[in-house]
Amino acid sequence: MINKRYQKGAETVEFAIIALLFFAILFAIIEFGRAMFVWNALTEATRRGARMAVICPYQSPIPKQVAIYDVIAGSLGTSPIIAGLTPEMINVRYLDETGVATADQTLINFVQVTLSGYTHTLIIPLWGSLLTTPPFTTTLSSESLGAVPTIPPATPEPTACNF
Repeated sequence: MINKRYQKGAETVEFAIIALLFFAILFAIIEFGRAMFVWNALTEATRRGARMAVICPYQSPIPKQVAIYDVIAGSLGTSPIIAGLTPEMINVRYLDETGVATADQTLINFVQVTLSGYTHTLIIPLWGSLLTTPPFTTTLSSESLGAVPTIPPATPEPTACNF
């Protein structure tokens, strides 16, 4: 028979080992959830930017502001939803039918918005403290590019893209 005097405090040691493992797993789940939120928000940012770029005038600054969840006027300068996301990380390209960038507005068939250079900072540094994300890209076929058709057909009038 084992002497109970030597077993005193064994439960505390066992609890400490199990609690350490439990909290490590809990914090890993929290960080994974945050990373998935950021991943989804970055994907949505490119979609929002591309959606605005196909209806705003050629080379308007508004799609970049909308992509980072900023107000259209650009009063914030950084994203209120994703820390560190700025308009400089957004690239808007206008493509012809073969997918080559073009400046000729009559040849634009697609608009491509790419978000690159974003680094996600972990709150709990489990595997380091920074995760660099890959580039996110959304391509949509061009629509009006800010032009309002007139009747009878004439030269379309550009709009200011005030949404």
